Amino acid sequence: MKPAFSVILFTVASGAGFGLIMLAILFDLFGLGGGLDRDSLLAAGGLAFVLISVGLMASTAHLANPKNAWRSFSRFRTSWLSREGVFAVLFYPFFLLYLLGVYVGGGTTPGWALFFGLVAFLLGLVTLFSTGMIYASLKTIRQWSSPLVPVNYLTKAFMTGILLLYALGLGDLSPVGGMIALAAALILLAAVVKSVYYFWVAQPAGPTINTATGFTRAKVQILDPGHSYGTFLTHEFGYQAPPALAKALKVGVYVFAYILPLVLLWPAAEAPGSGVVWVAAISSLAGAAMERWLFFAEARHVVNLYHGAQAT
Repeated sequence: MKPAFSVILFTVASGAGFGLIMLAILFDLFGLGGGLDRDSLLAAGGLAFVLISVGLMASTAHLANPKNAWRSFSRFRTSWLSREGVFAVLFYPFFLLYLLGVYVGGGTTPGWALFFGLVAFLLGLVTLFSTGMIYASLKTIRQWSSPLVPVNYLTKAFMTGILLLYALGLGDLSPVGGMIALAAALILLAAVVKSVYYFWVAQPAGPTINTATGFTRAKVQILDPGHSYGTFLTHEFGYQAPPALAKALKVGVYVFAYILPLVLLWPAAEAPGSGVVWVAAISSLAGAAMERWLFFAEARHVVNLYHGAQAT
């Protein structure tokens, strides 16, 4: 599949935004690590608002006809894309009412605001899951049709979210060591899930030209595709990343998304305010962008079998 910048920006930015505010709400609800003060919660809410909004607006750039984007809301019963849009829109009023409560609470979030925060948390969780299911529900793309896809999307969102929250809340948490342990656990969990996905996707499996045509008793080979020039299908669904670039980016995913942020967590605790934790957060976002690019570039739509690909 051809990677689109708008979709990569959407999944990385909105995922980090939802992960950030959902973790902030959890910290506020249960007073984890001593809780976040009002300024940290408002800062987390403001950054999450920007990330989520930028991501959702970027997603409309991928539509063939953006002015008809509203129609996507009308397929709630059958479309994960529609469900994602509906839940994302429902998220905003509860999210903003929670932030209002944080602001007027003066350091102690009132009970009604915590209720709105809990609803916003659940809507954010469902929105993230729906985004992952947009891809996992496509049985024509073996690399996407897996429960690992929404799990990976959720763990990546919480990983980038905790690093952003760590950057915003450092110095206001007690003990800081607990925050580091939580961030390290989420980074390791995201790395394990992604590793399992890469192992699974590397296994030779999926539809072949034999199963696609129904001729399974002998080897089938297409001698000549039905066109002499590229088409929309070959352009959008037949994109193949250069192998050297794919390998380099896969190394980059591990270095920037997992290893570097993990290594930087401890020096960040010893030198709060040095900006090291922001480097870790930005590094994780860069690694997440690489991971998203590979997610699209390595996907093989079954339609490629009719255009010369003999295996997915």
